[in-house]
Amino acid sequence: MRITVQSDPFDMGAESNAFAKTAQGAGAIVTFTGITRDSANADLDVMEIEHYPGMTERALTTIAEQAMQRWQLADCLIIHRYGRLAPNDPIMMVATASRHRADAFAAAEYLMDYLKSRAPFWKKEITKSGTDWVAARAEDEAALKRW
Repeated sequence: MRITVQSDPFDMGAESNAFAKTAQGAGAIVTFTGITRDSANADLDVMEIEHYPGMTERALTTIAEQAMQRWQLADCLIIHRYGRLAPNDPIMMVATASRHRADAFAAAEYLMDYLKSRAPFWKKEITKSGTDWVAARAEDEAALKRW
């Protein structure tokens, strides 16, 4: 299990390959990478992501441990960036490995839903028309109810 909170960009392919090499006994590996998307008006300059070091890593470790216990996982990975990100920059990645695909898919979705709604990150969009903090979305909160 590896949890990384970093400002530097990451290489999705390299991270996936490295994860696959360490996933002993796995028959399935699921990866997901979230990309910083532009606003509906296509005027996003940058997204600034803030977090509290230490607290963030502890929270992500807790949810990864819960996923490892809930599903038959051989391994899991969470990478999440902070700082200034441009549109189309990779913002986060999860990877799960298990003997069977159902556990790998379910655990990956669980981690993604948690990261979207409960992980202690604060996002601010800086656009051509101003600055706004990103608010929680009802559909993201609703996704957590299935777990």
